[in-house]
Amino acid sequence: MTAYWLSVYREIFDQAKVDAYARLAGPALEASGGTFVARGLPEQTYEAGEATRTVLIVFDSVDAARAAYDSPAYQEALAALDGGARRDIRIVNATS
Repeated sequence: MTAYWLSVYREIFDQAKVDAYARLAGPALEASGGTFVARGLPEQTYEAGEATRTVLIVFDSVDAARAAYDSPAYQEALAALDGGARRDIRIVNATS
């Protein structure tokens, strides 16, 4: 079943580290089968109203998304991020 990886950047502390992470993370996640669906700041917010960077990636399954996170290439990207941001990452099944 299709799964979605949702990253919400709660706070960015070091933009240079976020940029270094992004240069490595995009190719790593795509090589693991991920397809970027959306990324950037919201065009509109409701309720909590948090205008924070959000990334949505689709994978073939929850297992594929987990494997992407655990992959050596993505772990290298995380090392580059090195505390440059506080994020919330969730992997959820698509509904049928």
